This record gives sequence, structure tokens and C-alpha cells, in this order.
Amino acid sequence: MSRDMGIVLTFVVTLVLPCVYGQQGQQGQIRRAFFVFGDSLVDSGNNNYLATTARADSPPYGIDYPTHRPTGRFSNGHNIPDLISEQIGSTPTLPYLSPRLSGSRLLVGANFASAGIGILNDTGIQFLNIIRITRQIEYFEQYQQRVRQLIGAAGAQRLVNQALVLITLGGNDFVNNYYLVPYSARSRQFQLPDYVRYLISEYRKILERIYRLGARRVLVTGTGPLGCVPAERAQRGRNGECSQELNYAASLFNPQLLEMIKEVNREIGSDVFIAANANQMHNDFVSNPQQYGFVTAKEACCGQGPYNGIGLCTMLSNLCPNRDLYAFWDAFHPTEKANRLIVEQIMSGNEDYMHPMNLSTALAFDAEMFARENERD
Repeated sequence: MSRDMGIVLTFVVTLVLPCVYGQQGQQGQIRRAFFVFGDSLVDSGNNNYLATTARADSPPYGIDYPTHRPTGRFSNGHNIPDLISEQIGSTPTLPYLSPRLSGSRLLVGANFASAGIGILNDTGIQFLNIIRITRQIEYFEQYQQRVRQLIGAAGAQRLVNQALVLITLGGNDFVNNYYLVPYSARSRQFQLPDYVRYLISEYRKILERIYRLGARRVLVTGTGPLGCVPAERAQRGRNGECSQELNYAASLFNPQLLEMIKEVNREIGSDVFIAANANQMHNDFVSNPQQYGFVTAKEACCGQGPYNGIGLCTMLSNLCPNRDLYAFWDAFHPTEKANRLIVEQIMSGNEDYMHPMNLSTALAFDAEMFARENERD
């Protein structure tokens, strides 16, 4: 299982299909293709097809999914990409490695995410065969070749230019790299502030590469309060409190991520990238769980040991009877209910949560722009 944390950098590029493929979504928007990059917070099942320990394809994962069966999502039910698809009136994107992703299903988009990965290619090496971010981007290029064969070069370019892309990265570069073991290779190489600057510089290269491949509307989510997941409370916290060390790492990473996104937007001359303050979104229910209908944000629903934060979630684990009362599903990942709270803020949050605009505002702006383009065509 991946030790991914909470806020993922969510890189959202918004992909609207050519008119012949477009349909109206829930909010009157033309349905857009949706691409997902990142780690276990957004993996919808790619790792099911890989020889890796970072998997969620066994019960009780998926217990509250409509099929009540595990899907590869690190959740009791739906994950963040599912809920964004729901909000934009689209069907969930299939994992890129799924044999079902062919023909017209390609026009919905694709999920390239893989549990365990990070910004750096040496993150998550203990999980062996996972789809590192460089490979995810290569798959994105391969996807575009497949779509060209389906709808032609011009149609494929338009589909990608008008797409929504979500990217979630960063948490694993701390919990599954820098802090994975005492005196890790990266912690010997870098002091923490220097390591964060290095991560941001490498992340920028990733975002710029996806932009060069056609992404024009990008939602990027930062990390959550890394030290407050049940695993870190159990292993690093004092008396069940959050790990201050990991939260300090997140406090360095997230503001620098925002500044980098602002700088890239300035250089492009357009607000292509939207930053989601996942840290604040998580902190809302972590600091005051009762306000959001949870009985606890310390203890995971599924697991064992202190705060159910040790080891994997399996059929032998403790399992809570009502997942809606828990902010965390397993040692690292939010429940579907918590994911819904996060997506609500992504869609309609104010400037404390979203910069320079929330996703609903961006979608409305894009729909108007695409309508003008269609009139000219």
C-alpha cells in the first residue's frame, strides 16, 4: 500500500471534446475529457495490473463503492477524480492500463496515476513496479497517438487543449523517500529546506512538460498536513498528536508550490494552472472533525495498532461499521466522505482554498470561451 498523503498536487487540464463529441454535463458545461496524474490519492486502479505491493484490489477496499467490491482505489468508495467527474457531469475515467480503455471510451480521458510514486523517480522504490511520473507522461503521449487514429490530428489536439487535468504529487516524496528511514539517502544529500526547493524545481519541469503536450487548464493540489494521518500519529506523533516534523515539511512545500504556479502562469501569460490548498481543506476536518460530522480524524476506519495506523488495511484489520463517521479510511487515505468535502472546496472554495479561482469559475470561463471558438468555426 502506498503511503501517499493528503494533498496531492492536483494538476488539472481541462479537455473539452470537439462539438461532435461534446455533451451537456450537470452544470450546463460541455463535457470535457479528464486526465489524471499522480499517486494513490488519485489512482483508480492502474496498480491492479502491476506486480507491486502498492495495491488496493482486496477487500475491504471498495466496501462502499457501488459494486461493493475493491477497484484499486485507495478508498472505501469513490476517490477525488471520481467526484470531480461527477461534478462535471462525466463518467469516471478508466485506468490507462485497463483493457476496457479503447474506442470511444478514450474520448472521456484517462487516469495515469499510480500509487506510491512521487515527483522524484527514486520515491517509492520499495514498491518496485509502479508507474513513475515520467512514465505517466509517456503514456499521455501514447494516449494522444491513439486518439489521433480515432478522430484525427486536429480533433485530438483540440480534445487535449480543452481538457481537464488533475495532478497530485508530493506527499510520497516525504513519507516514502526523505523520511522513509532514518538517514535516508535524500536526507543525507539535502537539508529539508534545500530538499523542498529541489522538489519544487523538479515539479515545475513536470508541469511545463504537460503544458507542452497540450494541457491548458490545470488544477494542482498541494499536500495535506502530512503529519496528521493516522500512520504518522502512530509512528511519529507524541501521545497521538500530529507529527510536527512532517507538518513542517508540508508548511515549507505548499507555499513554494503556490509561488511556483504563479510564476509559471505569469511566464505563460495565462492562468493555466490552478492551485488547490489541500492543506487547508484537510486541516478543516482534521482540526474540528465534529463540525463535519466525523467522530474522529485521528483514528483510521480500517487498520490495526495505535489509531489503526500500522500496516495494511486487510480482511483481518479492525473495520469501523460506519465509514461516514471517520475522516480517514486507512492509515494514509481519506474516506469517500472526506474526499467529497475536499472536492466541494475545489469546486466552489474561496481564495483561501483556490488560486486564482475555483474550478467552477474556471469551467464557466472556459465554456464561454469554447462557445465563442465554436461560433468562429
